[in-house]
Amino acid sequence: MATLVSTDYKFPGQTAEYHGKVRDVYTINDDILVMVATDRISAFDVVLPEGIPYKGQVLNQIATFFLDATKDIVPNWKLATPDPMVTVGYKCEAFPVEMIIRGYLSGSAWRAYAAGERDLCGVKLPEGMVENQAFPEPIITPTTKAAEGHDENISREEIIAQGLVSAEDYAVIENYTRALFKRGTDMAAEKGLLLVDTKYEFGKRDGKVILIDEIHTPDSSRYFYADGYQQLLAAGKPQRQLSKEFVRQWLIAGGFTGQAGQKVPEMTPEFVASVTDRYIELYEHVTGQPFVKADEADLKERIAANVLDCLNTLGR
Repeated sequence: MATLVSTDYKFPGQTAEYHGKVRDVYTINDDILVMVATDRISAFDVVLPEGIPYKGQVLNQIATFFLDATKDIVPNWKLATPDPMVTVGYKCEAFPVEMIIRGYLSGSAWRAYAAGERDLCGVKLPEGMVENQAFPEPIITPTTKAAEGHDENISREEIIAQGLVSAEDYAVIENYTRALFKRGTDMAAEKGLLLVDTKYEFGKRDGKVILIDEIHTPDSSRYFYADGYQQLLAAGKPQRQLSKEFVRQWLIAGGFTGQAGQKVPEMTPEFVASVTDRYIELYEHVTGQPFVKADEADLKERIAANVLDCLNTLGR
């Protein structure tokens, strides 16, 4: 199966381009962003050597689904989805933090807790919790948004003290974060899922706070199956989940956690296919819609043509 692991477009009016871990972003006339969700996959802030077929389409279409489903809560950057792997939207001045919100003690939060930490980004954690246990109420554990390398945990107080976000704006994005997580939690429950944790990014445009980037995708979120959750929790067993965490666990089992000198385990065709299957499974569960695989022939040409049509329609 074909994968899109790199792009190098030159669109009319293009004024900048940025190649992130998994998305390539092209700026048009310093005002519009063309965000291409590639098939690259990253873990521990490292891009893995093999692309995952249909991953970009899954991420882009889930993000579109939830951006449309939450625009009554907060305005977002999206203008159009001209291609299964592309979103076009407004350029905003991004806040240099990611708003991570957690409903359960899982992933990196659990690893820190198991190592003895009881203060996570300024939030005091109670004693006696077990892996995957629900918090009394969701907690917000922000990180810095690093241009390169690892994001770092940071507290609300440090964000404001360092001038990364003003106290006024932080209050707004904190409220938006909780409202979005509540909506995501309710939508997941309707599909028999638990939204465990997720992250949101915000920016400003014309003085207004805007939701940017993707939301509620398997790259930015963790989901458990609600069915069997309590039994597995009581037995101290791993939860059945839909997220990228299984990739992290596979890497950890292979001795890779993103540290210098470590080598990524071999990504066999069978493993890559299993990752595709998990992404598609999550798409169908969280959206309640069947996943329709887009034509993978001439991916780069298809995207270019669709983006050009969109920019022409927008008058850009």
